[in-house]
Amino acid sequence: MVHLLHIDSSAAPLGSVSREVGATFRQAWDKEHPAGTVTYVDLVKEPVPHLTPAGIASRTNAASDRSTEESDAAALQDRLVAQLRAADAYLFTVPMYNWNIPSSFKAWLDQIVISGRTTVFGDEPENVKGRPATVIVSAGGGYGPGTPREGWDFATPYLEKVLTEALGLNVHTIQVELTMAHHVPSMETLRDVADMNRANAHTDAEKRAQLLAQEFRR
Repeated sequence: MVHLLHIDSSAAPLGSVSREVGATFRQAWDKEHPAGTVTYVDLVKEPVPHLTPAGIASRTNAASDRSTEESDAAALQDRLVAQLRAADAYLFTVPMYNWNIPSSFKAWLDQIVISGRTTVFGDEPENVKGRPATVIVSAGGGYGPGTPREGWDFATPYLEKVLTEALGLNVHTIQVELTMAHHVPSMETLRDVADMNRANAHTDAEKRAQLLAQEFRR
């Protein structure tokens, strides 16, 4: 059966728009795959440690030459890579913090993006090339062409570059902007646009899950 790896990274478990849109994807996905497997990771409840000197050294030192710290770091990377490779599809919900991704999700990426092992730059033995990934990126403001903060969105291009060109995933990005419109008085005039943006994201998430289900049935 189809196996989904679902990772939430918002530091706000309640009221998170990225998690909310991800939940819509999951509802549609679970309906289409009632007997499927889902591995769910909440990076707030289960934070992944940041990469350490021991973690870096463990990638080049032979197992027999590793220190205790390096062996522990290697075991963590092995577990996370195995979790990545066990999945047939991925759902990543990632809010924008200070114009980039949360450090919690960056920590996870640093542990599983391993040159010569999971990347697609050569004959890496544990790559996940071609598998579908749905990435939900939420942002409090607007960063599209013509906006005051055009060019400040470093989260979306970074995620698409790393997930597509380093890991080789087939990425579909759903962006939800203006999520702070109902909380910031100066954004009052943008609330209708924000509501439409949010509704479209939910629709896109549902359709994406249904489309993937059709593809997996082929």
